[in-house]
Amino acid sequence: MDSAAAAVSAPGPSTADAPAGSRTWRQALRAPRLDPYWLAGTLFVLYTALSVTRHVRMLTISWDLGIFEQAVRTYAHLQTPVADLKGPGANILGDHFSPVTALLAPFYRLFPTPVTLLVAQAALFALSAVPVTRLAAGKLGRARGLAIGIAYGFSWGVQRAVDFDFHEIAFAMPLLAFSLEAVVGRRWRAAALWALPLVLVKEDLGVTVAAIGVAILVSLRRTGRDPRAVRLACGLVVLGLLATVLALTVAIPAFNTTGSYDYWKKLDGQGPAPVIPPLTALRTLLWILLPTTGLLALRSPVLIAAVPTVAWRFVSHDDHYWGTDWHYNAVLMPVVFVALTDALARTRHSPRGWLRRYAHQLPAAVAGAALALSASLPLYALTEPATYRIPENVRATERLLGRIPDGATVEASDVAAISRLTGRCRVFWIGDTRGIRPDYLVERAGDGKAATDLVAEAERMHPGTRYTVLGTEGITVVLKRIAPA
Repeated sequence: MDSAAAAVSAPGPSTADAPAGSRTWRQALRAPRLDPYWLAGTLFVLYTALSVTRHVRMLTISWDLGIFEQAVRTYAHLQTPVADLKGPGANILGDHFSPVTALLAPFYRLFPTPVTLLVAQAALFALSAVPVTRLAAGKLGRARGLAIGIAYGFSWGVQRAVDFDFHEIAFAMPLLAFSLEAVVGRRWRAAALWALPLVLVKEDLGVTVAAIGVAILVSLRRTGRDPRAVRLACGLVVLGLLATVLALTVAIPAFNTTGSYDYWKKLDGQGPAPVIPPLTALRTLLWILLPTTGLLALRSPVLIAAVPTVAWRFVSHDDHYWGTDWHYNAVLMPVVFVALTDALARTRHSPRGWLRRYAHQLPAAVAGAALALSASLPLYALTEPATYRIPENVRATERLLGRIPDGATVEASDVAAISRLTGRCRVFWIGDTRGIRPDYLVERAGDGKAATDLVAEAERMHPGTRYTVLGTEGITVVLKRIAPA
């Protein structure tokens, strides 16, 4: 055989094989088992875009981002977690018991910016969609499972939390979702292992851990008792309650300068709203259950895990916990959507035909409701061109804040400016420097006050100290200390 013939007849890749291989690769990427991860990746991009675009446009709505950056910054430098915004030298563990935020320290050390916290929160929220979607797809089928995942990812409770800058409850979202997925799947040990770290997220979540234990016990009553599972569930109840008691009575007081828990006053009628209007409470509860689950979640024992969060609200006397704003409803979203999936799976065997038909249509309905409501929720901003433009007044304000040198002490009331300074200055909340005379004050002029009025107020707050106006931009005013040196 000559060389030409050998070349023709030699084995090798066929041109017909390439498209087949390419099709196989594409089919693998479209495999149903990857749906939860594709959805989570999409949500991560959306959540990150929303958080970061808000931050760069200085639309911060609370001082919490600054507080958490101060704490994580000290963790990153292996120091006591101090948040001066809560008071000079205040240990953040004496405010809320959330040591889990130390996990952000390595990332912050590499990328020392508040954006690191925002991206981490987006990742944690998006990750929580994986178990919710995976469980729903396994119980209900691919299309209906994906509908549940979309409804969860676009739910109003999650969107409001993403819009709230940063909060430690971001860590609770995947822990709750993975734990409750395991509860429905009757993987009791996994449910316990995912639930227990919740006690490191916030002091009140120990009661939620106990509630997950109760949910397991109720599930066991329906499906037959397993002595080992019963012991595990009882252990969760005891450990969860014990963790909350120890956090409230031992850990937090030990780190708090007053030797107590600052939020007890919310439980004794001294909160912002001594009486919560019944209609406000009812309206919030309906928002939690109706557009998200069509009330069907009430048929699942998983919903027991939501009881502590709701119960705290009834005894807290704080109207911020009611309504659809802020981040307070986020931890309820994994619970209600996993409960919905469990209830939908149970309803397939219902003798009531109308209930089976209602349940069959519900995944599409809640997904449609979530997407429709998004037109008035934070993610809608991503469809607006202005979201991606930084206004000139923001750039000017940043230039003004840039005139404050690194390492300076700053007293601030401008929440939008705080997160621009906490990474490089020592920042205190206005009126809470406890004898420290700050080098600079960053305030917002308003209520008819001029910059000169703010100078006079600053000098009254710090007797014997003189300040001058360093600069103004819009309603942001920066004062500089000029005496004593």
